[in-house]
Amino acid sequence: MVGGKPKILRKAHDLGLGVVYIQYQDEYDSAHWPYVDQALLVDYADTERVLPVVRSLYETFPFQMVMSPWELGLLPAAKIDNELGLGGNSLETVELLLDKSRMRSHLNASGISPVAAEVGRTEQDLREFARANGLPVVVKPIDEAGSIGIFLVRDESDLASVVERFHALGKQIDKKDLAGDLDRFLMEEYLDGPEISVETLSFDGRHVLVGTTDKVCVDSGFVETGHSQPSRHPASLLRDVEELVLKFLDAVGLRHGPAHTEVKLTSRGPVIIESHNRVGGDRIHDLTEIAYGIDMDRYALGSRFGLVEPLQQAPQPVAGAAIRFFTPAPGRVTEVTGAEAIADDPALFDLVISVEPGDEVRPLTWSEDRVGHVVARGATAEEAIANCERLLAAVHIHTEPIT
Repeated sequence: MVGGKPKILRKAHDLGLGVVYIQYQDEYDSAHWPYVDQALLVDYADTERVLPVVRSLYETFPFQMVMSPWELGLLPAAKIDNELGLGGNSLETVELLLDKSRMRSHLNASGISPVAAEVGRTEQDLREFARANGLPVVVKPIDEAGSIGIFLVRDESDLASVVERFHALGKQIDKKDLAGDLDRFLMEEYLDGPEISVETLSFDGRHVLVGTTDKVCVDSGFVETGHSQPSRHPASLLRDVEELVLKFLDAVGLRHGPAHTEVKLTSRGPVIIESHNRVGGDRIHDLTEIAYGIDMDRYALGSRFGLVEPLQQAPQPVAGAAIRFFTPAPGRVTEVTGAEAIADDPALFDLVISVEPGDEVRPLTWSEDRVGHVVARGATAEEAIANCERLLAAVHIHTEPIT
């Protein structure tokens, strides 16, 4: 296991699996200990140094599968799998999913969800792309996640500032949180319409749609402030989405485990945005377990070992689930109220508040700027959303400007 929190290690342990855990030294503590048979504490992003060590470790602890539950561990996990010949998803597939420009070129060449796109470095590159394809245009990193550095350019007067702001992010964000240098960016035509995500599991190349997730984003950008399951879009449209996503997974060569694929429902039909060979973030795995009764982590961990029976068909929803994130005004936190009042609410599944008085709330530019969340359940998606928004509104995170 490359990276990941104690929760997924516990699930592996509960399945009877032994765990060799690769993690940064400062991310490993006593919460992990009960579920780990052997720990390798290294900078796993430095795969040239990690691979020889892992090969030596493999001779003592011969593990049969390698996986990572989060974005920055996917490539190291794939390289370890490739080095040891463990039969997981190919390195080529994982690299294709991580590199948005390569993935877009591959899809365009295959005639799947064609979207005008080019890689740029400079303001001139962006101007030429906008001249050729028209405005608005989306600018985003080639290999990041978490809504890092995504900009919508609506007006020609914004071209210079967007490029400047994009390159400045490399100095503002901790290098450990980045997949690469922000020296290049992907330019894409803007796609209209709402965005959803599709959660799937693959069993030796056979793909099963587990759930569909509706999203809420801030008006001024692409940072997600909420999700809900099951999707409330028309069934006929969701069938088109399922057909597209399964075709896409075949096209990129995914064979095993979970995938989280983002799709825009445009005026010309569903279009693939990007995909990741992992369970969706933002607690989407919890929503899926509430709404569909499927623990995607257990399938990701246990199906290749025969410990979890593979899904034969898409599950039907059994409930509704929703998450909404706290996004208070930027500034210094002065008071947090209301959490105790909702703690015993039967609709509440999870409440996290990650700030306390004295902490700073940063302007909302990417997912890590959100300061907590509420997860709620209901009989339907509509009821879960109403419960979630009611519970969110009951909690107040007060801030004052920082002078």
